[in-house]
Amino acid sequence: MDAKLMVATELGDVKKLKGLLNKEDATAVVVVTAMSKPTSKEDQSQASSIKPMLLALSREGSYAEMDIYLGSTMTQESPARGSNAKGKSAASAARDMEEGVDNQSASFAAQACLKGVTPDGNTALHEVASNGDGHDFLMCVDIICSLDSGLLFAKNHKGDTPLHCGARAGNSNMVSHLLDLAAREGADKKLNLLRAENNLMETALHEAVRNEDGRLLGRHELASPDADRKKKNGGSNKPEEKSIVKLLMGADPELANHPADGISPFYLAILLEKSTIALTLYDMSAGNLSYAGPNGQNALHVALLRDRDIVMIQLLLHWNTSLITQVDNDGSTPLHFASSICFRTSWYLRVELLRKLPWCRFVRVQRIFVKLLEASQEAVYLADNKGFFPIHVAASVGSIGAVKCFLHNRPDTAGLRDAKGRTFLHVAVEKEMLKLVSFVCLTPSVDWILNMQDNDGNTALHLAIHARGFRMFCALLGNRKVNLNLTNNHWETALDLSRSKLPRAMAYGGNSDIKICYALRSVWANQGILRWDMTEEKYSRRVRPEDEGKESDRLKDATQMLTVASVLIAAIAFSAAFALPGGYIADDHTNGGTPTLAGGYIFDAFIMATTLAFICSSLATAGFMFAGTPMVNLVTRRVNFSVSLFFMSSSLTCMSVAFALGVFMMLAPVARGTAVAICLITPAVLLMTNMGNYLKWAILARPLCIRKGLFLAITQIVCCNVRTAFIALWPVIVTFGWAGLARIHQLR
Repeated sequence: MDAKLMVATELGDVKKLKGLLNKEDATAVVVVTAMSKPTSKEDQSQASSIKPMLLALSREGSYAEMDIYLGSTMTQESPARGSNAKGKSAASAARDMEEGVDNQSASFAAQACLKGVTPDGNTALHEVASNGDGHDFLMCVDIICSLDSGLLFAKNHKGDTPLHCGARAGNSNMVSHLLDLAAREGADKKLNLLRAENNLMETALHEAVRNEDGRLLGRHELASPDADRKKKNGGSNKPEEKSIVKLLMGADPELANHPADGISPFYLAILLEKSTIALTLYDMSAGNLSYAGPNGQNALHVALLRDRDIVMIQLLLHWNTSLITQVDNDGSTPLHFASSICFRTSWYLRVELLRKLPWCRFVRVQRIFVKLLEASQEAVYLADNKGFFPIHVAASVGSIGAVKCFLHNRPDTAGLRDAKGRTFLHVAVEKEMLKLVSFVCLTPSVDWILNMQDNDGNTALHLAIHARGFRMFCALLGNRKVNLNLTNNHWETALDLSRSKLPRAMAYGGNSDIKICYALRSVWANQGILRWDMTEEKYSRRVRPEDEGKESDRLKDATQMLTVASVLIAAIAFSAAFALPGGYIADDHTNGGTPTLAGGYIFDAFIMATTLAFICSSLATAGFMFAGTPMVNLVTRRVNFSVSLFFMSSSLTCMSVAFALGVFMMLAPVARGTAVAICLITPAVLLMTNMGNYLKWAILARPLCIRKGLFLAITQIVCCNVRTAFIALWPVIVTFGWAGLARIHQLR
């Protein structure tokens, strides 16, 4: 009889061949099976699903049931010649295979069953390793690996091996057992398993570092499997937990160097603030480890961001001094990172007691910063990709303490320029770090940088005006070393730049840009190099024809809101004039129907204040009506708006005075103290309407005194504030003046 040779390499072909063998009239067939080539990543997504029963047994760690299940699978897939084939264990089926009972097909069937995966690509061995490390789970691993040892190195869709899963779950006995099984395959196989990387380029050591408690490393290792310490774990006993980090590092002392490109386990330990694990990695690797992190960072970069442990930073500087000069992808050294952390140097933080308190963050950061400066002076002069030196970074976050350290250790760093030609003072002004700008202006040792210009020719004063930073402008104006007449690349002085920032339309007189321009004019700052007529033409703030439509809309919107307020005040004043305090005299008495309190000084003042409130609010309402009407030309509308705004403010003052006087008349006879207190509190309304203006004058007082002299400055401030006070308080003068005149006339 002729024999036919047929070769099967896939599971489907094997089943077809078995069907031919079961036929009674089948011709002699020589069956040869061969393992197919390793599946690609594209084939992994099409892998067969794991059997539900096998998945359940793997997660429960039921090794006895798994043994029977896998054995029955093998015998069912390869029918035996006897009648008692079903129900055999996997071990029994393996013995039968050794005796030649359907050896090739039974082996392939068992392997095919074990190669089934969950939706995320986990094999049965992945599931066992993830769910426990007791005796039962270890036996399950032995059963699976006896049938297919290649599953030790299998990866799921995330690239994780069973060793990754065991380390992630914290199953130390499982990790140890998997390493022992891999060692039986050879030393190279064991190293390959230890150094296997998942899709995130992480080894099992990364998972151990991420999930292990650092305190675990301080315990005594209890590795004896038959120790008299038992824990319930899936129906099995489990020895006390051991350190997986130590297990992995003990198996491969060079493991902390992997991956070659990616986040190192040492960096991860410091990132997670697990100093004990970091020290263990360093000790067990004998210092031969990687400090690398993401984006080109090293361990010192992240240690500075996790500034709770100055000891670790000191150790890093001791172990590898080159870390401080290494740059990340942005060109930042660890000193750049340290400069970005704000800390203070106030006197109370220098007390030795505070140095011992764990919450005293500012002291810790200051000490860390000083250590970095002592470790390397070269890092002070390394710029990042934007041209920022560490002192620029400190200025950008307003870290006065860091700037002080730089100026104390390296005074020349004050003149370092970035890619735009800016000093740290330019950066502080642009970032609006007022305290740092004030510190520089009050520090004589850095006066030489006050007038330095950037690539656009702008000094710090130009930038302060450009940012409309009134307080920063006053700080610079208060230093006589600041030159007010330097021009930038556009030939603009500080005065020219301030004029260019003035609004073309109507604006509130207390705005910062208007105050800045006024201050420069008052200290006789010069304009640029243009003729005066050209300067006026260039910096004129008149409304351009193309902007008249926008200005009209702004006036319309403003008048709509203010008209409502003026009408409300008029209505209140009208009601108050006929609902007088004290009521009216009865009709059957002399002067019946007249106010009972009429003729008194307070009453006359009350009536005058109420009358002025009604008149002023009515005038304001009429003016706002004209200001909001597009039919009126724009110049007339602006005049009406300004006048109406004046009367609106005056009516508010009158209403405040009328309220205080009315309350005083009612309470004075019975509660004079309360009445006086109310009269003293009520003027707060008048102060709030001009509070911003008063504060700006208070800030501007010192610079004006330095620039103009004490007498001229005080004279100017007093005159301006007296004028402002008269405009705001004229209703008070008229009210009480009229009441006084009426009282004098009545006495006569």
